[in-house]
Amino acid sequence: MKVNPKIRTEKLLLRQFDENDIENVFKGLSHTDVIKHYGISFDSLEATKEQMTWFADLEKDGTGMWFAVCSLDNKTFYGAGGLNSLSKEHKKAEIGFWLLPEFWGYGIMKDAMPLICDFGFDKLGLHRIEGFVESENVNCKNAMAKLDFQHEGTMKDCEIKNGKFISLDIYAKIKNE
Repeated sequence: MKVNPKIRTEKLLLRQFDENDIENVFKGLSHTDVIKHYGISFDSLEATKEQMTWFADLEKDGTGMWFAVCSLDNKTFYGAGGLNSLSKEHKKAEIGFWLLPEFWGYGIMKDAMPLICDFGFDKLGLHRIEGFVESENVNCKNAMAKLDFQHEGTMKDCEIKNGKFISLDIYAKIKNE
């Protein structure tokens, strides 16, 4: 699935990950505040290679696309966002994102997420983009609402995290016809 995944706006560059990003990915996915509501975490650069492989395999296997979200000059790494669990049969994928905490509150994901959605709808042929948000993650739930994702319901006690049941809120955005 080669789709020239580089998106530029007046403020942001969304690009493929490369091996130089591993330290920033580790910085994010080992940070207590980032991983609090995120599905994975890493305790070493070596372990973070697993995530870098996952990013690369999404595109290679046709199961999604994640982007490094950077400043327009590519000198500052803000975080990551993208689409995974892509179903070609059902024309849907799951959206996800995380930001390094020092960039929270600057509207970066508010700018980046519509680009990722447009990429999914226009380049990947998706009809539906879903987001599964831990019910306690109020900031993410607010962000999904601001991005015009519709809340479809809550799956109560559907996963175990850190030995406790958690609930997930389901959000979705349907392609405008």
